[in-house]
Amino acid sequence: MHRDAGELAQALAALDAAGLRRERRLVDAWPDAADGTRALVAGRELRVFCSNDYLGLAHHPALAAAAAAEAARSGSGSGAAHLVSGHSRAHHALEEQLADWLGRERALLFSTGYMANLGVHAAFAGRGELVLGDRLNHASLIDGAQLSGARLLRYAHADAGAAAGMLADRDDCTLIATDGLFSMDGDTAPLPALARLAAAKRAWLLVDDAHGLGVLGATGRGTVEAQGLDARTVPLLVGTLGKAFGCFGAFVAGERDAIELLLQRARSYVYTTALPPGVAASASAALALVRNEGWRRERLRALTARLRAGAARLGLPLQPVDGPIQPLLVGDAARAMRLSAALLARGYWVGAIRPPTVPAGSARLRITLSSTHDEAAVDGLLEALAEAWHAQAVA
Repeated sequence: MHRDAGELAQALAALDAAGLRRERRLVDAWPDAADGTRALVAGRELRVFCSNDYLGLAHHPALAAAAAAEAARSGSGSGAAHLVSGHSRAHHALEEQLADWLGRERALLFSTGYMANLGVHAAFAGRGELVLGDRLNHASLIDGAQLSGARLLRYAHADAGAAAGMLADRDDCTLIATDGLFSMDGDTAPLPALARLAAAKRAWLLVDDAHGLGVLGATGRGTVEAQGLDARTVPLLVGTLGKAFGCFGAFVAGERDAIELLLQRARSYVYTTALPPGVAASASAALALVRNEGWRRERLRALTARLRAGAARLGLPLQPVDGPIQPLLVGDAARAMRLSAALLARGYWVGAIRPPTVPAGSARLRITLSSTHDEAAVDGLLEALAEAWHAQAVA
């Protein structure tokens, strides 16, 4: 696109016409600092069903206290990259705690999950080599493969047979990458079959479990635990700290030498400022709560079951998934926007997800639950959603 005001206006108008223009909503305040399921937006209090704060930790006082105490000791910023002067005791402690919790030899902190996935691909997929990924992988996995210079092949979503078929006559695959819990569909990858395929092809298996860690598995260790795998069968695990952990940042966990190679090769690690030490301390506090307060996961599962049962009773066709991400497939982007607006008018904030985040024709409402929601809020959402859904059907 040339630098032309008319072309810019036309491009924006085309997004509007297709119902694909994105807008930010400004959150003025959170009425209950320990809750996080209610937000004040443009003077109206909304019940929030679009956050990834699955365990309700983003507003937990222990996290804020840990951040404040570390900031008082170490300052508000790290001042440099980890490999210069930015690697603090708080960072190091968090890495060791994450590795211990996940049963892995070492973990390496990144500033974002996007940067973690870029870094893993740069370190383990060379130019001209082959990366195999799920067709619905997160954008950071797709971009990581493309920016590494590797050749990217994408198999049909969650279809391990299709993945194996694509590699049947090949021996040049160095990395197989997948989400663990898919952020827009709420389903999970077939990790055991992918692990067997990776072992047979002597390829690394990378699982980005940004949305599964803290939530899935008997102890919250995510999709890998839930599907009975371990550090040997899934050698590269990416996790984020801004979802179930309620903080910010990301990490990669694996065997000691693999993480050391990542530290040496990942440009997205070497050339960026480290997280503020206070953020690392806050994440350590969150990890302690994830480990010690299993009731949060149990309550989240109970609320999910309540939502699904109510949706079935009201004729709302939620997708057949059991986690905290509950998509309601709409299809048309404009209709998804109308439904989201109708819910907003009733006091419920649910995001309309449209292309290019999801494939064309699969726009949806993405309902997400938190352990700090109450039953009345879930029931109220169901009532509002049923009204809006059936009104749209007859309109």
